[in-house]
This record gives sequence, structure tokens and C-alpha cells, in this order.
Amino acid sequence: MTVEKIFEADAYARQCDAVVVSATDDGIRLDRTVFYAMGGGQLGDQGVLRLEDGTEIEIIDTRKASGLDDIVHIAAEGAALPPVGAKLIAEIDWPRRHRLMRMHTCLHLLCSLVDWPVTGGQISDGRGRLDFNVEEVNFDKSTLTENLNRLINENHPVASRMVSDQELADQPDLVRTMSVRPPSGQGRVRLLDIEGVDLQACGGTHVAATGEIGPVEVVKIENKGRHNRRIVVAFTET
Repeated sequence: MTVEKIFEADAYARQCDAVVVSATDDGIRLDRTVFYAMGGGQLGDQGVLRLEDGTEIEIIDTRKASGLDDIVHIAAEGAALPPVGAKLIAEIDWPRRHRLMRMHTCLHLLCSLVDWPVTGGQISDGRGRLDFNVEEVNFDKSTLTENLNRLINENHPVASRMVSDQELADQPDLVRTMSVRPPSGQGRVRLLDIEGVDLQACGGTHVAATGEIGPVEVVKIENKGRHNRRIVVAFTET
């Protein structure tokens, strides 16, 4: 099924009206949602589904299911499933989502400072990491921290735009990840543009300007293999 993904057009939308399409032990499907499904290293949203009769269903995770447009909302254990056709309000845990947005954008800034292919990454609540395929290069935590905070404080605008599959194929440098390719065959691919700093394919949720990220610190740099360096970033303020 194709679900209307409101978070793609508006990452700041905290809730929306929706209708239950199906509800099984595998998850609850809605016709539209503000819940971001886990992907691209970013955790899935948590929150609540609020039915017209006042019943609230706690959502502990959101995931992609059988297809790119198939999103399932995972209810807490023991929660009663809503009937098909039920109308409800879907509301995310906004403070948690906003922290994930801030960190995701921060990791794009890190990409602009470390010009090597990305082999993996994870955006979690309050911290994130990227793994880079690098040669014998020594990164300095203090220097990276200083440069990240400089880019944050410069408050660069952040926006998304779409390009065709062919445009992306013609510009391979827009894809930084080695292990995960952006979905193609849909006709269009989403780019995340940090003005004057970084441009790459990304389907995640992001803040509107880098100043919203807040102060960060590179807390760890690890050697994860002969050509793999892991850089871990954390907020210094929540």
C-alpha cells in the first residue's frame, strides 16, 4: 500500500488525522502518518495513536514493512489493536524526534568535514556515529569538535529537494554511503542540502537550520578495521 508520509514534506508536523487500514500483531497501518519509519541509520518514531473514543495506543517503534511505502506502527505489548476504518490522531514523541533530527543533520555536517566514503552509521537519541572508509589518517577530536560547532553556529539553512533517478546516476558523488544505496526506480530521489556545506541523498528528517542542532562534542574516534574509522558525536546539552 501507499501511505501519505507527511514527515517528508514537513519534518516539524507533530500529529495528523489518519484512518486505520489494517491492524495485526505485525503492526498498525494507517492511510497517512507523521511517524518516520526506521531507515538510513535513523531510529523509527515513537508516540501515540489517539482514537475518537479516547483510547490511546502507545507506539514504541515505526518500521518499513513489505515495501518502501509500507509503514507499520508497532504497538506496545498488550495494547488493544484498533478496528479497521477507525479514525484517530497520530502523534509522535516530539522531543525525541527533534533530538534525532538535530543529530541527523549534525552527521551530515560531519560528512562535510571528513571527505571519505561512509561505510555505516547510526542516529540515536542524544548521540550518533559514522564509520568512514579511510586510509591511514589521524583525526583529532578537538579539531573536529571545533569545526562542527563552527558550522552549527554559522546557522546554514537546511532544505530538501527532489532529483530524478537519472540525475542521481549522473552525479555519483551525491551518494556518500557505500553499504546502502538510496532507493531508485521510484522516479525521484530526495536530496538534503545544507547550504554551502553539504549536498547528498537522504530520506531522513532534519532541522531547518544548523543553529538548531546546538553544541556537540566528538566523544570518541575508534579504529574499527584497517580502513574503517568510527567517529561518535554527542550533544553537550539536550
